[in-house]
Formats: sequence, structure tokens, C-alpha cells
Amino acid sequence: MRKAFYIMLLLSLFAVVGFVLARRPAPPLRASLVAQAAPVDDAGFARAEPPASLSFPAADGPHDDYQTEWWYFTGNLTAETGEHFGYQLTFFRRALQPADERAARDSTWATEQVYLAHFALTDVTGRDHYATERLSRGAAGLAGAQAAPFRVWLDDWSVTAVEDNALSDVGAPVRLRANAGDVSLDLVLRNTKPPVLQGENGYSQKGPDPGNASYYYSLTRMDAEGKVTSGGRSYTVDGLGWMDHEFSTSALGAEQVGWDWFSLQLDDDTELMAFRLRRADGSVDAFSSGTLVAADGSSRTLGPDDFTITPTGEWRSPHTGGVYPNGWRVAVPSAQLDLTLTPYLDDQEMLLSYTYWEGAVKIEGTHAGAPVAGNGYVELTGYAGSMAGQF
Repeated sequence: MRKAFYIMLLLSLFAVVGFVLARRPAPPLRASLVAQAAPVDDAGFARAEPPASLSFPAADGPHDDYQTEWWYFTGNLTAETGEHFGYQLTFFRRALQPADERAARDSTWATEQVYLAHFALTDVTGRDHYATERLSRGAAGLAGAQAAPFRVWLDDWSVTAVEDNALSDVGAPVRLRANAGDVSLDLVLRNTKPPVLQGENGYSQKGPDPGNASYYYSLTRMDAEGKVTSGGRSYTVDGLGWMDHEFSTSALGAEQVGWDWFSLQLDDDTELMAFRLRRADGSVDAFSSGTLVAADGSSRTLGPDDFTITPTGEWRSPHTGGVYPNGWRVAVPSAQLDLTLTPYLDDQEMLLSYTYWEGAVKIEGTHAGAPVAGNGYVELTGYAGSMAGQF
């Protein structure tokens, strides 16, 4: 799922229309724009429909006829000197008009696509979490995406193929780069397993209405190495990465207020993706789902009755007053998988133009009777305010 049909709030703005149609560069938008969000109008955009037919490497690139798309990189790293870091680098694309309504314009600055990027670093040893964002038009070389050789970028934040390869090629390197002040990320990731098609061969349904779905695949185990800078100090690091690519024209259901999403990487080369869609009455939506990936890269889809996610504590944000789960027990009985998840830091809240919690977690537990450990990432939305009506 990766962000469960993430129709990006920031980019549903009537303010953006002037930003895109202008014939000269616009100043960056830095203030919170939540209050200015315009109603989502998805008429005329392509919609995800079964059956999915994802073809690689084309699937790695942009799909401009769909309203929303993202390339989402997260992972955990350890420095040579023992420090632990979590990272997130995400590029979102938002189409402003359907293809049949787009008019040709002569300006280099004209575009029908807007890009947003989020960059976050969790410095566990330093007890610090840093998050920032950028927004730009998909024109004049400022931001964009392409399939092969793979590249997605916004200003000097980027994920770029090192050897003219596709993102999904097994063993091929891509380089992640982002920086903000005295915090930076410069990693080379190498995919070690074939793409995992989420849902039904890449078709991930999120609700009962037609088209309330996405096309979605993941790269669940990417070897990572490079450098991290935190507090002005540079560290040589290695670890793992996870990538989700999802595109759709969809929205939260009327009774869905948020979601909990988990990407877990175990030291027996197993991975688990699971998400819960939460309803206003506190129940879990029937379209919640997951995928268990074996060491050999094979996978199986999990329905909402195939796994359990039980919070073991809570944390109240001193910034927003939002109360988030803080620690979880995750179980897949059919796989004899029983895991305990502990956040590396309680405060990994993303205080950007919209608020959510996204952070690195430590994993301990058992799998088929044997002890396992690992790391993962968890995303929590709708706890500092419902997401309903914002998409």
C-alpha cells in the first residue's frame, strides 16, 4: 500500500495553480498550507483497475495520467563507530489536470505536474530527529522522474541510477542524495530481490468503490552503504533500504481516518509489509492488507485476518498533542512469526505541512521457532487530526 492511496494534501491547493501557470519562477512555498487545501477533484484521471499489468522497467518511472504517485525510500543504517540512524527520502508527484484537459504552453516553466519531497534523519545516538520538505514544479529541470536510466529528483535531492540502470534491476546501484543544513544523506542502494507486487499482482484495493485502489510494488531488501552527516559530523554507514512505488487516483473512504503502515526487515532475510486502515469508530477496515516475503524472494498476500498488530504503549507529542501508539506486537500465526517492535526514538513526528509519525524501529522475536531480530520503519497518520476530508 505505502501510504494508503496518499493523495497529497500539500498539492491539492488553489495556490498551486498560479504557481504552475506563472511564466517566471515562483518563490518557494514554506508556510503550512493545510488551511488552503482545495477539494480534491479526480474526474478525468486514470484509475487503478484490475487486473494489474506492471511491466519493468517502465513501472519504475512516472505515470502522469494518474493523479498521485510516490517513490518512497526508508531504511536503517549503522556507522563504523556504532551509531544508528534511520532515514526517509520520498518524492511525491501530483498531476494538476487530467491529460485531456492539458493545453500546450510555450513557457519553459509551464507544467501539469508538481513535485514534493520529504527528507528525514533519525540520529539515535544523538537522540535527534530531523525532518524537512521541498516543493517544486515539474518543469525547467527543477523536478521530475524517468524510468530508464532511473532518476527522480527535486532540486539537488535525487535518486539516480549509477550505471544507466533501472531502479528495479537486481544488483544494480542507485544513489540517494539529500541535504539540509548540517544534515545530509549520500547512499548507494543495491536491490537484492525482485520487485514484490503488492495486493493482487500489483493491484492494491483500498475500499469498496470502483477505482479506490492503487498500483503498488516494493523493493523490500536493498543493501545500503555511504555517508550520513548529522550535527555537522560525518559517518561512514551501511545497512538496508526499502522502496515503495505507488500510483493511483484515489481517496480516503468516508469512514477512514488514518492508517498504520509497517515495513519490517529480519535477519533471516524475511520481510513483512503490513498496513491497517483505521475507521472513525476505532475498528480496522476490511481492506487492510499485508505481504510476507521469503528469503528466496517469493511472497504471499495477507488478508486482514492473517495478521495482528497490537500496540504495547503510547506516546503523546509535546508538539501537537497527538497520541500515537508507541511499540507494537506484530504476529502472523500461519508463518509462526511473532515480533516485538520498539521505536528507536519516541519523537519521530514529521512536523511538516501536514503532521504524521514516521520512524525507525528495532525488532525482536521468533520466526518458525527460531529467534530473529531486525529493523523496520513505521508510519502513523490520523493521530494528530483525522485525515478524512483532507484528500
